[in-house]
Amino acid sequence: MIGRIKGIIIEKQAPVLLVEVAGVGYEVEAPMTTFYRIPEVGKEVILHTHFVVREDAQLLYGFFEKDERELFRLLIKVNGVGPKMALAILSGMEGSEFVRCVQDHDTHTLVKLPGVGKKTAERLVIEMQDRVKAFTGLAPQPELTPVSNQQRNPRAEINDAESALIALGYKPTEAAKAIAAIDADGLKSEEIIRQALKRMVN
Repeated sequence: MIGRIKGIIIEKQAPVLLVEVAGVGYEVEAPMTTFYRIPEVGKEVILHTHFVVREDAQLLYGFFEKDERELFRLLIKVNGVGPKMALAILSGMEGSEFVRCVQDHDTHTLVKLPGVGKKTAERLVIEMQDRVKAFTGLAPQPELTPVSNQQRNPRAEINDAESALIALGYKPTEAAKAIAAIDADGLKSEEIIRQALKRMVN
């Protein structure tokens, strides 16, 4: 089991990171809550990881905080919730917001997440009721300051954001509509994704 990696960020293409550790590049899938916290390409990062071995693939999931990883592990134990859906849930809302939804039986908000239908939302609320009690202290996402990106074409940032939303499970039309509804001029892809996710979930 690979439980933690420390290395240099080589590429960031949400929801996938490429992290070089001792000359080996690890592809790590991470929720957007992690992307909002990690440093830029070329900087060192420490990720708490969860390793999944399937017949057709070996997948590594990374999280900035240990509590996020533990919440991810609890989510994939819920019947019908796999790693991809768990990643989408933790990208669409903060861990603390998910805990609130479970405690308040707020299935109305949960069904706005990609792949989460009414039955899955109800199952999440029922099966996670006792499990989320240990996560009331989850840290909120840090606020990002919109900055102008001089190194990349603004269209490239929008394209990256749209691709990330689709990879998280949103339909192309939903992703395009959410991005079109915000002022994305001068924003980096992570901030575009964040604002688009807020529009779709709230």
